[in-house]
Amino acid sequence: MIPRLRPNGSIPLPAVGFFQRLVEAGFDGDIESGTASRTVFSTDNSIYQVEPAGILFPKGVEDLQITAAVLSEPAFRGITVAPRGGGTGTNGQSLTSGIVVDCSRHMNSILEIDPIRRIARVQAGVVKDQLNQALKPYGLFFAPELSTSNRATIGGMVSTDACGQGSCLYGKTSNHVLGLRIVLADGSDWWSRPLDEAALEEIVGRQDRVGEIHRTVERIAREKRDRIAEIFPKLNRYMTGYDLAHIRRGDGRFDLNAILCGSEGTLAMIAEAELNLLPIPAHAALINIRYGDFNTALEDARTLVALKVASVETVDEKVLGLARSDIVWTGIARFFPDDAGGTTNGINIAEVLADDEAELERKLAEVTAALDTGANARHLGYTIARGHADVEAIWSMRKRAVGLLGNVEGPVRPVAFVEDTAVPPENLAAYIREFRALLDGAGLSYGMFGHVDAGVLHVRPALDLTRNDHVRLVREVSDAVVALTRRYGGVLWGEHGKGVRSEYVPEFFGDLYPSLQEIKRAFDPETRLNPGKIATPSGQALLKIDEVPLRGDIDRIIGNEIRAAFDNAAYCNGNGACFDFDETSPMCPSYKATRDRRFSPKGRAALMREWLRLLAEKGVDPRQEAKRLRQSGPLASFARRAFNSLNPQNRDDFSHEVRVSMDTCLACKACAGQCPVKVSVPAFRSKFLELYYGRYLRPLKDPLVAAIETTLPLVHRIRPAYNLVVGTRAGRMMMRVAGLTSLPRLPEISLAKEAARLGVPLATPRRIEALSPCEREQSVIFVADAFTAYFDPEVALAAIGLARKMGLSPFLAASHVNGKALHVHGYLGRFEAAAGRTAHYLQRLDDAGVALVGLDPSMTLAFRSEYKGVLKATILLPQEWLVANLGRLAASPSAAKGKSFRLMAHCTERTNAPASIAQWTKVFERLGIDLQAAETGCCGMAGTFGHEARNRPIAERLYAMSWKREIDAAGDIDCLMATGYSCRSQVKEIDNKRLPHPFQVIDKIISENADVPQSDVA
Repeated sequence: MIPRLRPNGSIPLPAVGFFQRLVEAGFDGDIESGTASRTVFSTDNSIYQVEPAGILFPKGVEDLQITAAVLSEPAFRGITVAPRGGGTGTNGQSLTSGIVVDCSRHMNSILEIDPIRRIARVQAGVVKDQLNQALKPYGLFFAPELSTSNRATIGGMVSTDACGQGSCLYGKTSNHVLGLRIVLADGSDWWSRPLDEAALEEIVGRQDRVGEIHRTVERIAREKRDRIAEIFPKLNRYMTGYDLAHIRRGDGRFDLNAILCGSEGTLAMIAEAELNLLPIPAHAALINIRYGDFNTALEDARTLVALKVASVETVDEKVLGLARSDIVWTGIARFFPDDAGGTTNGINIAEVLADDEAELERKLAEVTAALDTGANARHLGYTIARGHADVEAIWSMRKRAVGLLGNVEGPVRPVAFVEDTAVPPENLAAYIREFRALLDGAGLSYGMFGHVDAGVLHVRPALDLTRNDHVRLVREVSDAVVALTRRYGGVLWGEHGKGVRSEYVPEFFGDLYPSLQEIKRAFDPETRLNPGKIATPSGQALLKIDEVPLRGDIDRIIGNEIRAAFDNAAYCNGNGACFDFDETSPMCPSYKATRDRRFSPKGRAALMREWLRLLAEKGVDPRQEAKRLRQSGPLASFARRAFNSLNPQNRDDFSHEVRVSMDTCLACKACAGQCPVKVSVPAFRSKFLELYYGRYLRPLKDPLVAAIETTLPLVHRIRPAYNLVVGTRAGRMMMRVAGLTSLPRLPEISLAKEAARLGVPLATPRRIEALSPCEREQSVIFVADAFTAYFDPEVALAAIGLARKMGLSPFLAASHVNGKALHVHGYLGRFEAAAGRTAHYLQRLDDAGVALVGLDPSMTLAFRSEYKGVLKATILLPQEWLVANLGRLAASPSAAKGKSFRLMAHCTERTNAPASIAQWTKVFERLGIDLQAAETGCCGMAGTFGHEARNRPIAERLYAMSWKREIDAAGDIDCLMATGYSCRSQVKEIDNKRLPHPFQVIDKIISENADVPQSDVA
């Protein structure tokens, strides 16, 4: 039994009464100071870990003003704050031991879009892709591109002056900021916009904080103009944050936003931004060029830049190899074929944009002609991707490159600390050769890619920061890279901000650094805003890269064996892909529904990692505890678990906070499929729940849900009584007491009886082994899960009918326990026993050489994940089987005439079997049908999740986000299909509509003169 766990309590809380004083002053947002929230906000995408004293989630500019005003009160003058956006910074920009101010939860509204003036006004918490989604109907977009665009907030982009691919064409965030609404340290609310001389003269005459700031900045810009021109490099990626070189715009106006953009929350809190918008390019194409080595790709990139393409991105062999195993590769593999002439060890992606198709083709012809010229033909080959869909798919791969570098095995993993240097583009190839020699000399592996047109290199050396010798390398490599970058006329911070790397600011700014200190003092005289970064008052030190606590300090306590045993929880690098704002994206439903970062894969991984640390400090090996639990059994420990559950001394057990975060996980496995590092929350969640409920009592619904596969055959025998319970108000109230809700009724039809009537035999090993080789090739075994078999048997019967029309002999697998519900709820001992029996049975069938086909994607994919290591056989998904038998499919000439067909795939299927949609499309194409795939997120049911009363609000909220729109939009001639049983059940429960499984539709389509079943959603 695991012990009670208490956090160390070494983090000092704010001055007594601070949070209460905020409430009294009218703060309307959320205030969190619990251990779980502080743990989740102690990391970002950097190598550092600093636990804050609390987190504020303001609801508007008034809350920011109240925060600043309360901080100015004498009792709270020792408290510091740090604004935080998407939390994906790679250099600890938003990490603080003070108070985090996070605008992403509530301040995420698009306030105004003016398509005529091409201006948008947004709150700081709006996500970049969220804004561009709203702008698309107007043919406009917010230009600065970055790999984290689906979770990066506008406030965060402004704070780091973010940019990425295409910056030579579109510039940085600061190039598109027209105005910033900021809250100063004294609570002043100010709109910062470019000023002409008359307006500037008026403002510098003010005797308040605003006036002081403008006087200071104007004086420095005027007096230091020549020195600024000498020190600031003439780069596309100029030195951001306190950007003295661009205070005066090209038109002569004074622009304080040049100082604010890139200031990382050290000068003010950003409330709103007014942004410049651009027209979306009408036509786009990518030329994907393959090379035998990375250096050749780099050198050739200069040729491409000279051809005036819109942008050029270069990727090395390591990143390319990781991308090949990623979820996105299926959609773009055809653009990166294998070459007979050699292995691809580097690629260039050249973007071409045009206003019309003829112009696009002309530009493409110019570039490809240059590529094909003998002197320039140093590549292995190239392909061209046309159209926004294919272009976006390839850019998606490139965007995931940073995260993909973390997708390796073992404790030595690529980490961010020198990853965004920028040098003049003409120096880049030589610079990278020396950079690689530096890393090779240190014995480090790494991956490289970059925006070569802008001279920016992304590299993450692989380190294990639990090792002292690797910790020392952070300093050694950083110092060497700084020296190398300065020698080539570049900057250390080309894209991702300064943060903890601020210690190098004086070296780069030279004798202008005191001017930065003056600016900091004018904005923040008491150094309350994100102190220690970019500039500090005289006498106060900047943060140093080897003096801020490292994540590795925690990981060293846990140990490599435990880290490896818990499904990458401890290896989450903070990339934040799970914060995807898009409601139609499967990743991550619980975060989308709650906007609570504790309820995301990153949050859960952080809590799990802290839980493992606390166990390690107690000398507890969770693996051994799990073994002991399974040997003792639940009854033997019932008394102790009951005592622990009732004992008030256990109320502050950190395990409770971890369990709260795990309770909202839908176990949809989107994280396992879409996280670049492959953090699998369902896997480590089940291990946690097993140990947690080894100490505490389970809720009543757990044993009921866990036993569902074994009890369904018995329940089916008393079907009328069961249906009475779930179909009446009194019965539903009784089930809610047990923690269950929205349970489906059992149909009259029995799969077993119908199969017997149709002469479909059970697939016993002896029967299958008795078949001749020819008969085995002509047979198929349908592995019906308990939910489909008992609640939706018509799907299995349609599969049987379809197989016969395809000239095959169908068999039904015997009743078996898949065990997914056991696994989800942490009954791992029982799951292992059930999985062992089922795997033995299915393996014997597979060894006989007959195809095994599952019906429900989630249950079928469990055989590939939860059964890994015990089952070698592959249970095919329906579409995988159909694609392998396309020659047996033939549609009736008029069966589908006049209908549209739309598929709503299960989210586990979309994320863990990424070829699924393409396979379904191919199947329907064979039938003469243009299948459309609906872009939907999770339906909210997710197996048994939506049947648990405590989860029902989240389940319904998720359904409303994307599924509801699809159902409501369906017309009379639409055939909507859903592959997942739980998805069809959710639609039936909420909208009282029935969606067919694709098997049912295809079975009808290939029947002569049959009416195609349509979803009754009209």
